Amino acid sequence: MSKKVVVIGGGIGGLATAALLSKAGCSVTLLEARERVGGRAYVWQKDGFTWDMGPSWYLMPEAFDQFFRLMGTTAAAELDLVALDPAYKTIYEGQAESVVLHKDLAKNLAVFEGIEKGAGASLSKYLKSAETVYDIATKYFLYTNFNSLKPFLKRDLLKHTGFFFAQLLNSLDKYAGAHVKDHRLKKILNFPAVFLGASPYNTPSMYHLMTHVDMNQGVYYPMGGFYKIIEAIERLAKSTGTVIHTNAPVSEIVVGDDKAVRGVRVGEIFYEADIVVGNADLQHVETTLLPESLQSYPKSYWDKKQPGPSALLLFLGVKGRLPQLNHHTLLYTDNWKKNFKEVFKKADGKSKFPSPASMYICAPSVTDSSVAPSGYENLFVLVPIAPDPSLGGSGDARLEAAADEVIAQISDWCGIPDLADRIVVRRTMGPADFAGELNAWSGTALGMAHTLGQSAFFRPKNMSSKVSNLYYAGHNLVPGIGLPMCLIGAELVYKRIVDDRSASAIAELKPIK
Repeated sequence: MSKKVVVIGGGIGGLATAALLSKAGCSVTLLEARERVGGRAYVWQKDGFTWDMGPSWYLMPEAFDQFFRLMGTTAAAELDLVALDPAYKTIYEGQAESVVLHKDLAKNLAVFEGIEKGAGASLSKYLKSAETVYDIATKYFLYTNFNSLKPFLKRDLLKHTGFFFAQLLNSLDKYAGAHVKDHRLKKILNFPAVFLGASPYNTPSMYHLMTHVDMNQGVYYPMGGFYKIIEAIERLAKSTGTVIHTNAPVSEIVVGDDKAVRGVRVGEIFYEADIVVGNADLQHVETTLLPESLQSYPKSYWDKKQPGPSALLLFLGVKGRLPQLNHHTLLYTDNWKKNFKEVFKKADGKSKFPSPASMYICAPSVTDSSVAPSGYENLFVLVPIAPDPSLGGSGDARLEAAADEVIAQISDWCGIPDLADRIVVRRTMGPADFAGELNAWSGTALGMAHTLGQSAFFRPKNMSSKVSNLYYAGHNLVPGIGLPMCLIGAELVYKRIVDDRSASAIAELKPIK
């Protein structure tokens, strides 16, 4: 008989895990608390607009390729991907001239050189280093559960040991500053830290590998929006036999006297299982669905850890076109360090909204006419803020006032004087929403920050140390935050179950018996 598996949570990590395990022969049931799957990669539709409510950068394409290959298909077959060119635009406080990054590397080298003499050559050197770190990470650190030393004793890794540990001990900000001096260029090299839920001032410089990802590999967009990725994985999961129940919030993980899982409860309904995979927020799974005696990561563990930022999110439907914005536009304040302190530390003991704020604006309607009515623009705005639910959620006066200020800042900095008057649809989301709708630890929008002490083998393990056959997937686990990382994390759950201790991506799925 096939193994009965219950997956808790239908975010991308849960869907991908369900798909892989059902493909490997398990009988899989996925339980999602909300009315549709997606987790943080959710979607909202209103008045002809379609907003992606979370991820909006398609990075690390080979991670998607690997997952789809294991499922017997390809990203090209499942998604309509386009490479963005320009890749993104950056706008700086008090400066009329923006900086535009392109698909073509030669153009980006010229952009850097045009701003700072010698910066083109420095960027080339920086990217070569980033590619080296990325190759090492992909080969030895992303597809491993760190349950064997053998892969790390290979000669080609050992020769990079000194370089790699230096990257761990240096900060991203310092490493970027060793290559460029102009504050605009430095911020361009620093901003990938935000993808990792961290500050460049305490993120290990090894994460400059992300600049290789966006400048060397390119920035892509799935036509129709990022929820198309979720729909594709959901479709593949169902095609291999996964049964998905929505509006099914799990209330308890049931454990036998032998400390092995027996299944889960959704209210009065019991779902029997040989294996349970928790893809809901790990802090919630551990501290709410298990008794304290069976928690590998109890409340005391989380009290000592640093959550990544939360976010003030704005979903705006705007009348008329907005040529002032690219598909991706980034706004940077002068005092960036102050912004990060406000995001990661409570000033005077109270969390505050940064003002002015560094922020990210996505206008997918620049590329994709399907996400907005003709003659309108679709805007998704993300302002990193402190992971503190007391800052409020949608409809709260304090959050809405902060949203008003953000709109005014975009209007001023981007040269759209009538922006507020042209908004026809508006919705906000804040830390209280992340906590209430997603059971997110501290209301974080991203998950556990990628600081040195919370990266690689320092992140929580994807299996319980106290309950047999209880596994975990998602952004708080190895390898980390983001859609590609969660796809890799799904493969790591499979590897853990079959006791595959290799450090590289697997070539094929073997049956689980």
